[in-house]
Amino acid sequence: MNGSALDPRRWPWWVQCLAVYAAARLFSGIALVVVAGHQAANGWTGEHPSYTDYTGLMWDATWYRQIAETGYPDTLPVGTDGQVVQNAWAFFPLFPMLCRAVMAVTGGSWAVVSSTLALLLGAAAMPVIHRLIERGAPRAVAARPGLPLATVLLVSVFPTSVVLQVGYTESLALLLIALTLLAVVTRHYGWATAGVLALGLTRAVALPIAAVVLVHAWSRWREHRSLPRPAWLWLAGLTLASAVSGVLWPLICGWVTGVPDAYLQTQGAWRGSRHIAPFGAWGYILPFWFHDAWPLVAVGILVLLAVVLLAPSTRRLGGELWAWGAAYPLYIGAAIEPGSSLARFLLLAFPLGAATVGVLSRPRWAARVWTGAVVVVMLGLQLVWLWQIWRFVPPSGWPP
Repeated sequence: MNGSALDPRRWPWWVQCLAVYAAARLFSGIALVVVAGHQAANGWTGEHPSYTDYTGLMWDATWYRQIAETGYPDTLPVGTDGQVVQNAWAFFPLFPMLCRAVMAVTGGSWAVVSSTLALLLGAAAMPVIHRLIERGAPRAVAARPGLPLATVLLVSVFPTSVVLQVGYTESLALLLIALTLLAVVTRHYGWATAGVLALGLTRAVALPIAAVVLVHAWSRWREHRSLPRPAWLWLAGLTLASAVSGVLWPLICGWVTGVPDAYLQTQGAWRGSRHIAPFGAWGYILPFWFHDAWPLVAVGILVLLAVVLLAPSTRRLGGELWAWGAAYPLYIGAAIEPGSSLARFLLLAFPLGAATVGVLSRPRWAARVWTGAVVVVMLGLQLVWLWQIWRFVPPSGWPP
């Protein structure tokens, strides 16, 4: 056998991406099996569940299973108090419908199909992320050689990257976001439009794409001081598609159920307050968590975000990647109730992974040590997340 074939540095770039991803998923898979061995019986699985049950049935995966197997309710379910209760309309349809199609073709169970499909979609996202960093952040790549593969590595070992192999939508959303951003950067606006519309049926994260398109349009205009009419039309259409995609699923929910705000009422069933307003949840979550110190915590969060976005390694990202890295966290902050899911949502802010790698770029040995240290920290936090968040500890008196 040719010795060079065993040298990863000589492998094609896309093989390197898949190898990094496979190694990270193997680590997470082993951790999942170990943690499953300490899992008590719960509403989703029995005691010490198998790998497929633990990745395909826990937490929200069972909601997606319900959608794949029985669809959505025709009417909003309500409790004895007349308030809307938790139901499937909170969850987007594209991933469970893809799983349903694969289940019909293969005869596989939800637990097997959903976790396997998520794993494969995550694998497909890695070469796209690599190419996106190459094309979208040339200054950052010049400053930190190896940045595209290092970004793939950080995404693959992110503390919540375990969800890339469970029955959740993160893998599909990651792939669609990366494809859409790459299409914008390479000026394939038709493909970007298709990507953002598909994203609107996958996760509630399409609206920040509009900010990316606006920054892209400004960058093109600033470069040439003019744009051809077809480009303006495409960019206007893509901006409109991003806005429409951002409200597409709530509109569908309202149309099917006959309740215009069905999606918001359903989201309210999961929250501490049913009144939903941009950034409103922080107003009662931070005081609950931090008591009188909450104003300082709020200021600290804003300062941290500003420092990250204004750091040299972040500013070296291309305009489109910087815009996503800024708009997506702000949008998530406005739209969600902060809680255990926040760390999972941050996985989709993957351009900030490139910024993290680029914090230290010279000398090369120091850059590698820095990247290695970040990887070790992330893997450690991944174990903490699995044990503290994914493992469900039934409350006293369970089952009720």
